[in-house]
Amino acid sequence: MITQYKPLVSAALKTGSSFVRPTQALPERVKLSSPATDVMTDLTKVSVVSVRAKTSMDKANAKMIKYGVRMLLVLDDNEQIAGLITATDVLGEKPMRFLQNMGGTHADIMVRDIMTTQREMEVLDIEDVKKAKVGDVVMTLKAAHRQHSMVASTGSDGKQTICGLFSITQIARQLGAQMQNFELASTFAEIEAVIAQS
Repeated sequence: MITQYKPLVSAALKTGSSFVRPTQALPERVKLSSPATDVMTDLTKVSVVSVRAKTSMDKANAKMIKYGVRMLLVLDDNEQIAGLITATDVLGEKPMRFLQNMGGTHADIMVRDIMTTQREMEVLDIEDVKKAKVGDVVMTLKAAHRQHSMVASTGSDGKQTICGLFSITQIARQLGAQMQNFELASTFAEIEAVIAQS
């Protein structure tokens, strides 16, 4: 019988209302021997910040600043991964090299012009990550001279899905390193200084 159910009371939505965003609570402090997943941004719990390849570089940089991230996934028109762009890509030599080769102005540079393309991207397997320690991730990033690493799961059909990511600045923060700047060499130096004090 439908008569046992009652309609819920509705109310007008108030001006200035927000909405719930997924969050992930990572441990504030970790050790090199902690599980790698303690420093991984889990994309099943946190929405990744993305941008389109045809977006201007300046808009992508503004988006990174707005969301407090240093990397954006770049999506194509089919919502597939086209690449990634980092703050280093935007603030480093890539824009100047592009302008020297192609001409134009800074405002003409698109994400696609300076991003790391999908073909150039490497990923870690989630099953390996689940068995790894924070120290393993630090050494992986250091060996690759990278600030970020993507983590992928592979379905039964062989297709990969990005399910997590590592950021050396996030890891350094959780290890207790005092981050003075975002240069890769100094980030690893900060981590090594923390390790030496342990």
